[in-house]
Amino acid sequence: MRTIASIWLLLTFTLPGIGLAADPVERPQILITDIKQTVVQMSVKPGVSREDAIQALMSRALEINLKFVGRQQVSKELEARGLKTPYLDIFQFCNPEDARKMILHDPIFAAYMPCRIAMVEDKDGKLWLMMLNLDMLINSELLPPEMTEIAIRVNQALLDVMVAGATGEF
Repeated sequence: MRTIASIWLLLTFTLPGIGLAADPVERPQILITDIKQTVVQMSVKPGVSREDAIQALMSRALEINLKFVGRQQVSKELEARGLKTPYLDIFQFCNPEDARKMILHDPIFAAYMPCRIAMVEDKDGKLWLMMLNLDMLINSELLPPEMTEIAIRVNQALLDVMVAGATGEF
C-alpha cells in the first residue's frame, strides 16, 4: 500500500495540472497489476529431471520449427563466481518471420523478443517453467487481427514447449 500512496503523492505534487486543486476527472488513473498475472508458471512433473525437461522442451521446439536462438545458464555462471544459487536457466526462441511481421507493425514489439522460457528452482527445490503471459497482449486492443493471430500462434507454441518440458515427454 505504501507504494501506491507514494505514486499518488508523486503524481499529485509533481505533475503539472494534477495538483490537489485539479479536477478529479483530470487526474491520471493508476493501475497496478499483480506481477503473477504477467507470467505463466508451470511446475515440472515430479520425477522429471532437469536434463529430461530440457531435452523435452528443446525437442518440442525443434519439432514445431521454433528456432532456438540462445541460452543463459545463469546459475552455472553464478556458481562459477562462487555464489550459491537456486537453479536458473533461460531458453530463448524465435520465429524470424513472425518477428519481422511484428516489428514492421510496431518496432516496440522487439522488446518482447526473443521469446523466453525460464527454468527456475524455487526455495523448496521444485522446478518451474515460466514465460511471459502473452494473453495480456493478445487480449488487449494494441494489435490488429493479423498481429493477434501471430501472437496467439507464438503463445501456443511456447505453451507446447513448456508442456513438453514440464512432463518430460517428447
